[in-house]
Amino acid sequence: MPIHFGTDGWRAVISDTFTFHNLRMVSQAIADAVAAGNWNDGNHAKYQPTSRTMVVGFDTRFLSDRYAIDVARVLAANGFTAYLSQSHAPTPAISYAVRHLGAMAGVMITASHNAPRYNGVKLKASYGGSALPEQARRVEIYLNDNEGRSRGPNLIEYETAKDLGLIKRFNPIPAYYDHLRTLIDFDAIADRRMHVVVDSMYGSGKGVIKGILQGTPCEVHEIRGELNPGFGGVHPEPIAKHLGALAGAIATGVGTFGVATDGDADRTGAMDERGNFVDPHKIMALALRHLVEKRKMTGAVVRTVSTTRMLDRLAARYGVPIYETPVGFNHIADYMMKEDVLIGGEESGGISFKGHIPEGDGVLLGLLLIEIVAKSGGTLYELVEDLLKDVGPAFYERKDLRLARPVNKKEMTQQLINGAPPSIGGETVVDINAIDGIKYIMSDDSWLLIRPSGTEPVLRVYAEGRSEAMRDALMAYGAQVANSVS
Repeated sequence: MPIHFGTDGWRAVISDTFTFHNLRMVSQAIADAVAAGNWNDGNHAKYQPTSRTMVVGFDTRFLSDRYAIDVARVLAANGFTAYLSQSHAPTPAISYAVRHLGAMAGVMITASHNAPRYNGVKLKASYGGSALPEQARRVEIYLNDNEGRSRGPNLIEYETAKDLGLIKRFNPIPAYYDHLRTLIDFDAIADRRMHVVVDSMYGSGKGVIKGILQGTPCEVHEIRGELNPGFGGVHPEPIAKHLGALAGAIATGVGTFGVATDGDADRTGAMDERGNFVDPHKIMALALRHLVEKRKMTGAVVRTVSTTRMLDRLAARYGVPIYETPVGFNHIADYMMKEDVLIGGEESGGISFKGHIPEGDGVLLGLLLIEIVAKSGGTLYELVEDLLKDVGPAFYERKDLRLARPVNKKEMTQQLINGAPPSIGGETVVDINAIDGIKYIMSDDSWLLIRPSGTEPVLRVYAEGRSEAMRDALMAYGAQVANSVS
C-alpha cells in the first residue's frame, strides 16, 4: 500500500491513492495506535485524557464530508466515541475541540493548501496540536502490520453508531469563538469602523471571521466564500499569485484591506489598501510588535529557519529569547508546549501566540491583524512601511529549483558547509547554520537558506536581503548551486 504516514498525517490524490479503502485502513491504524496504551506518553502533562473519545472534522474538498463519516465509523467500530463535526470547519477549530472536549486525539480530513485533486488526513494530539513524530510513527507501524497480515478495518453502520452514541455530531465553532474572544480585543475592533475583505479561498474558514465579527461596526465583505470543492482551479494557498480576487475586491472599493486564509484556515496572508501583498514575515513581525508594545505581553519568540530575521531584531530590542527551528510547525509547537512563548510562526503563514493551542491559525491571525489596524488608527500600508523603517528593510524571495538528478541531502548539506563562500553580494558570511539545510548569514544580517529535498530532485532556496540587490545576489548564488548539480 503506497501510504506514508508522516508527522502531520497523509496526503494523496483523490481516487488514486486517497480512496475509501485506504482511508479506512489508515483510520484502523490510528484506532489501533491510540487504543494500544501509552498513546499520550510525551504529551504535555496537562493534557492526558483517558476517555475513549476522538474528534473528527473535515474541510470543503470533494468528498471530505463522506470521508469523515467513514473515519468516524471505523473509530466507533473500535469502541471510541467519535465527535464528528456537523459541517466543514477550520483545522484549528477541530484542534481546539480536541483539547476542549478532552479527547485522546483528533482526525481532520484536509489537504490544507494543496491542489484540489488532493485530500488528506491530519492527526491531532490531545493538547490540540499536530501529533508527535513518535505518535505518527506508531500509526505507520500499525498500518504496515495490518497490511502485512491482510487485516481489514473494523466498520459499523453510521446510523447504528449514532443510535449507540458512538458517533455524536457537534458544532465546533461556538466553543472556538468563545476561546477566540479571550485572545482578540474585540472592543478595540468595535471602536473603529473599518471595511475589511476576507478571502476564504473556498476553504473551510468560510464564514468564520465574518461570523465572529457580526454585530461589531467592522464591516466584512467575504469573497470566495461559497462552496466550491475545486477551489476555482486555484491552489487554496494565501500567497500573492493566488490572491488576484482579493486584489480586485480591494481595487473596486469593497474594503480598505484584506485578509486571506488557506484551504483549512491554518495559514494566513493579507493585502493592504494599495493591493500590496503582506506576507507572513511582515504579519508575524507586526504581531510581535503589537503584542509587546500595545498589549504589554512577554515571552519568547520562536521562528523557523526560513522566517524573517526582523523578528530577531525585535526580540533583541525587547530583551526576549528567540529560538530558531527546522521548517515545520511541529517544531514550533514543541517550544510552545515547554516554554513561555509569546509568538511562534513560519514563513508559510502558520502562526500562533500565547494562550492559544500550539498550532498555526489563519482565523486567529486574521482577527489579530484587524485588531492591529484598528488600534493603530492608520492603514495597513502605513503599518508595514513603519515596520520596515523600524526593523527592516527586508526583501524576501523563495524558489524551488529543479535539479538534474536526485541528491543525497546529508551529503549535499556537508558539501555546502565545506564549500561555504567567504562572501556573497559584497557581504561577508559571518555564520553558518545547519539546523535544516544550510543557512549563510551575512554581515548585514541578510541570509540565504538552501534546503535540499530528501524525497525529490529539488533545491529549495530562500533569501532575505537588506536590499533588493542583496536579495537578488543571494538568490543568484542559490541558482548557481542548483546548476552545479549535474
